[in-house]
Amino acid sequence: MAAVATGPDNKDASVGLASEFRPIHISGYDRLPHDFYPTPDWVTEALLKHVTLSSPVWEPCCGDGAMARVLERAGLKVVATDLVDRGFGRGGVDFFECTAFPADCRTMVTNPPYGDGGEIGRSTNASLAMQKFVNHALNLTVRANGKLALLVRFQWMAGKKASTLISSGPLSRVVVLTKRIQWFDNGESTNVAQHHHAWLFWDCRHGRLLPPSLVFSD
Repeated sequence: MAAVATGPDNKDASVGLASEFRPIHISGYDRLPHDFYPTPDWVTEALLKHVTLSSPVWEPCCGDGAMARVLERAGLKVVATDLVDRGFGRGGVDFFECTAFPADCRTMVTNPPYGDGGEIGRSTNASLAMQKFVNHALNLTVRANGKLALLVRFQWMAGKKASTLISSGPLSRVVVLTKRIQWFDNGESTNVAQHHHAWLFWDCRHGRLLPPSLVFSD
């Protein structure tokens, strides 16, 4: 996950028993600036196993291109942007300033920044920040009559407000990751990964009255 960004065409972590008792939102490490945590390849590959994405794909929080490169290897064209320039895609674009998908794009795929630690976490409510991101992403997707895939924490997804928001769009599939994501490796001092994640996939071709399918992937 990386910083929030818009499309270029829009103006318009110690292993052991003690780790089991950490609060759910505490990793034991300082948060990286702008919540920059590259997504491991297997996470994006799990999405590709279970959904069909329409190319070109917009990745609005591309970071160093970790997720975008996996999509490109799968034969998809990718428009990659981010608020922060990390040497991949176009930096300096703000997702919340976006009014539409980039030209020709009909799919958005990203790992949203959670902002639940450090300076960001002290100044904002992480759950509300996620709701704001998802709401904006859904609005853009419906406007484009397109598709949207977001990687979210399973615990966030179960919240009342979050679940209402999630259900407000054409949710087509939920891909639950049975393997926990390890965001970084500090050798023997790395904390055990705490969170379970899932891909939420909305498709405007999916009837709103139809329930989403649920699949499990490792």
